[in-house]
Amino acid sequence: MSESHQPYGAGAVDDREAVAPMRDHGFFAPDSVARHVWSHPSSALIGFARAVTIEHLDPDLAAAVAATGQVKQRTPLRYDRTMQYFATILYGDAQSVLRSSDILMRIHSRSVGTDPVTGREFAANDPDSQTWIHLTAWHSILKCYEMFGPGKLSAEDEASYWQECVTAARFQTIGTDAMPRTREDVTAYFESFRPRMIASEISIDMFDFLTNMHRSSLPDWVPSYIRIPFNMYIRKAIIATMPHWMREMGGVPQSAATDAVVIATLRPVLTALWRMTPLVLRIMKAMTPRSYPVIAPYFHRIAPLSDKVWEVDEARQEFGYRTPAEIYAEQLELREAGKIKAYEQNHHDQILAFDTAGERGGALAN
Repeated sequence: MSESHQPYGAGAVDDREAVAPMRDHGFFAPDSVARHVWSHPSSALIGFARAVTIEHLDPDLAAAVAATGQVKQRTPLRYDRTMQYFATILYGDAQSVLRSSDILMRIHSRSVGTDPVTGREFAANDPDSQTWIHLTAWHSILKCYEMFGPGKLSAEDEASYWQECVTAARFQTIGTDAMPRTREDVTAYFESFRPRMIASEISIDMFDFLTNMHRSSLPDWVPSYIRIPFNMYIRKAIIATMPHWMREMGGVPQSAATDAVVIATLRPVLTALWRMTPLVLRIMKAMTPRSYPVIAPYFHRIAPLSDKVWEVDEARQEFGYRTPAEIYAEQLELREAGKIKAYEQNHHDQILAFDTAGERGGALAN
C-alpha cells in the first residue's frame, strides 16, 4: 500500500513510551492493506456491530449465542475480547496470534448443542460456521470503510485485502482453498448462504440488541445523556450499511432518506477523526482496553523488535502450534466420548484470557 494511504501522522499520545513493541510483524506486512482498512474509526464504531448483528441470520450461530447468553450478560466484555482477538490477528506478533488462535479454539470447544429452531447440532468451531463469521466480519469492515471513509480501494489493494482475509482465516478451522478472493466471489458466497438464513425469534431479538450494542458496550463512566443519543445515531449508521431485504428480515427497517442523512453527516466526522491519532487512541483505549496494547504500536508506528513477517506454516513449526483443524478433530473425538461439557446458559465460568500483550513487557499498566 502506498504511503499516501497511511492516515496517521507523528502525533503521539502521552503514553507512547509505555507501549511495548511487538516481537515481530506477525503475519502481515507493515503496509498491509487490511491493517490500513481495519484501523479506520468506522471499524470499531460501526463495522464490528454490523458483522455481529448480521451473523445471527445463521441459525447455528444464533443458537450458539443464545445457548450461553453471554452476549447479553457480558456485552462490554464480549465486545472488548472479540475486538482483542481480531486486533491480535492483524496487528499482533506471530506468537501472540498463534496463542490467541489456540485459546479461541478452547473457548469455542464448549459452545456446542442442538439448535431449537432447526434441530441440527451446532458447534462454534465448525468450519462452515467459522467461514460465515469470518467473511461477514471482513466484508463488514470493508463495507463501512467504503461508506464512511475514503471509498473503494484500488483493484490492486482490494485484491491484497481479500488475500489477507484468507491468511487471517488460517487461524480458525476454515478451509481456505475454497475461500473467495475477489469482491465478486464474496458476493456470490453471501448469495449462496442466503437460503440458509433464518429470521427466528432469536435472530430478530439479537438484531435489535446488537444494533443498539453501544448502549451497553460504552464504558460505564459515559453518562446517559451522551450514551443514548450516540447509540441512536450509530444504530442508524449500522442499519444504513445493510441491504433493505436484510433489514426487513432482521426487523430493523429504515428509510433511504435516513440512510442518506446518516452517511452524509457521519462520513466527514470519521474522516476528520481518522487524522487525529491521539483522539482515536483514547477512544479505542476507553472502548476496548484489551485491544489497545495490540493496536497502539501500529498507530504510534513503533517498530517491532524484529522486521520478520512470518508464513503461517513456518511459524507453527517454529513455535510448536497445531493447526485449528487438528485441534478441532481432537475436540470432536472428546465430544463424542462425552468429555466436553457444553456451557450452561448465562454461566459465570472463569474467562480464558488471551493475555498476549503482558508477555511482551506489559505494554500498559491501566
